[in-house]
Amino acid sequence: MATAKASAQAKPSVFIYKGTDKKGRKISGEIDGSSAALIKAQLLKQGIKATTVRKKPKPMFGGGGKKIQPQDVAIFTRQMATMMKAGVPLVQSFEIVADGQENPKLRDLILALREEVAAGNSFASALSKHPQYFDELFCNLVESGEQSGALETMLDRIATYKEKTEKIKAKIKKAMTYPIAVVVVAVIVTGILLVKVVPQFAETFSSFGADLPAFTVFVLNLSEYMQEWWFFILIGIIGFVFLFKEAVKRSEAFAYQVDKASLKLPIVGDILYNSIIARFARTLSTTFSAGVPLIDALTSVSGATGNMLYKDAVIRVREEVSTGIQLNTSLRASKMFPAMLIQMTAIGEESGALDDMLDKVAEFYEDAVDNMVDNLTSLLEPMIMAVLGILVGGLMIAMYLPIFQIGQVV
Repeated sequence: MATAKASAQAKPSVFIYKGTDKKGRKISGEIDGSSAALIKAQLLKQGIKATTVRKKPKPMFGGGGKKIQPQDVAIFTRQMATMMKAGVPLVQSFEIVADGQENPKLRDLILALREEVAAGNSFASALSKHPQYFDELFCNLVESGEQSGALETMLDRIATYKEKTEKIKAKIKKAMTYPIAVVVVAVIVTGILLVKVVPQFAETFSSFGADLPAFTVFVLNLSEYMQEWWFFILIGIIGFVFLFKEAVKRSEAFAYQVDKASLKLPIVGDILYNSIIARFARTLSTTFSAGVPLIDALTSVSGATGNMLYKDAVIRVREEVSTGIQLNTSLRASKMFPAMLIQMTAIGEESGALDDMLDKVAEFYEDAVDNMVDNLTSLLEPMIMAVLGILVGGLMIAMYLPIFQIGQVV
């Protein structure tokens, strides 16, 4: 009995088989399964006598498929919600959705969930075994849907929530990635010019026998420094980035200070603030509308804000609400939430439509993030071009200044 249960829970793999059919013809192919013995039994039922069954080898490079992204999880949730709304049974929904996946890792994940559910486990418990893809909030909402008998409705709400939050994250990433990428390219180009191009001019200037302009001397000295230390500078930058990420990951105190400082950044800080409020409102609206008690919902929300400062603030709000204080009063006392959110929360609590009011707040701040990111992109383009012009143009001017001076003397 234990062996059968272990086999049912084993992660499905792709097997290659060779054998003969009922007419004695040789046949081969691929099939999903958890063990060679089960594959042989399955093939025998189909009239195929397997001679060899072995796991399909994975290619050395890139054979495992691309990494599963949060956006993939959002699409999977939407597809499952659509299947169940159409009346397709849960286990069969897994099979249909898995067949349409191009990413092998995502397909294996869905098939593993199917095996768990087919073995008699709940959908929520199957999801909880893959915390790297399905967080506690996701699992709790699915469990709530299963217990209330409205799993398809809950999956639809979760899909909407994931789509909205991932859209916000994508906007933030877009706002941060573009300027950083351009600055990195500018630094690389400047470094190449200093290491490879400027030395050629230095050899020419050595034969002039005259004093060089101060700006040119500065660039030549910088070039010599870069030629000698460029490798150590590169290693230092890479080491700093690595250590910074590790410190954020391992030290809550450091992560708290980084999150606090990020909110004070010009322009970008406002975008991060609006995105935090949008995620807070969206998450609380989704969990509360799913029938999760407010105190439990606030526990889930605290981890979904994406900022340590606001995580602590939400936890304090939850503690106050647990003592009987209204949510809007606690939010106002924290002095960290906007007036609009507090007022809409008060209206929602009085009218009994808190989830609807929070949903409207989430939409407002999501639109605000969209507009701010678009404005930031438009503002940064001329600024970035100016930085590029100063870096590259400055080097060129420094190199040609001596030539211009000689031309004037002649």
